[in-house]
Amino acid sequence: MQKYKRYMPVFLSLSIVLGLGYAAVQKKQNDIQAAKALVNEKKNIGQFSTQTRCARTPQFLKSMNIPQPVIINLTQKQHKGIALHYGKRFSKVLHLKEWEKFEHFGTYAMDNQGDIYLVPTPFISIHPNTFDLQKNIYKLSSKTAEITKFMHFDDVHPSATNPYGLHAITYDCKDKSLWVAAIDESNYATQKGVIYNVDPIQKTVRSKMTGIDVLSLARLTTSKGEYLLAGSARDSGLYAYKLSQRGGKHEKIKLFKLPLPNERIRKIKVKAANLLEIQSVPFSYSLIAQSAKKDRIFYTAKWNEAEAKWIVTNK
Repeated sequence: MQKYKRYMPVFLSLSIVLGLGYAAVQKKQNDIQAAKALVNEKKNIGQFSTQTRCARTPQFLKSMNIPQPVIINLTQKQHKGIALHYGKRFSKVLHLKEWEKFEHFGTYAMDNQGDIYLVPTPFISIHPNTFDLQKNIYKLSSKTAEITKFMHFDDVHPSATNPYGLHAITYDCKDKSLWVAAIDESNYATQKGVIYNVDPIQKTVRSKMTGIDVLSLARLTTSKGEYLLAGSARDSGLYAYKLSQRGGKHEKIKLFKLPLPNERIRKIKVKAANLLEIQSVPFSYSLIAQSAKKDRIFYTAKWNEAEAKWIVTNK
């Protein structure tokens, strides 16, 4: 027994070291779990339902005896510019020749007066006026059915290395403004995109967020506040920006990524309570026909409260 006593300090030292090591491991694991919980909690932007739509039907449809419902088509496959499909199985088409003068449009937003705001997109090949067209928001008038250049952006500069200019738009029913994004200054290595908040009455820029490349935008009201959703042009992720009434820097929250790395979110729609519908396309800043239907993939994304994460499902 006496001979074991001399080893007691060693045993005690080992016990202390092992105890401290176990405590350190436990603390590290707890810290990791806490960090994961914090990340997941940030992804929880609150409960939301289908958003109240303030968009109105263009007035010219009534005067032209075009019945509802109507689908807006920008795919360029048959009609340059914009086409409106209606009737049984949407087999009838309203397409005015003068709607082609600004070439091709990528997406649109509709306001509470029935005006349709359009942003351009380069399509297949570059023409002498391609770069100039990418610098403007265009407007299809609810009253006259005329498409005009609505607002010009002097700081948008498309080029042969990046032909894209203004490339995403959405209408904010809360404050009756437009959110529009440009990606003209970006390249494969650097993200220099801009998101503008525009007053459509004054035709002025209220504020802007810089260093952000996005292909799609959507306004969302949740139980935690007001958000601008943005589909990234750099990766397959969907991001949320917390909008502050006082302006300033908007908090950026990464919600989720789509499973395929070459996908980019082109459309975002609130489908039901806490459920988003996502449409993706391939995108790499090169000039390709982004509107081809065969390249589109549809997903749903739902916030799972029990697992504290977004569940993304291929439709």
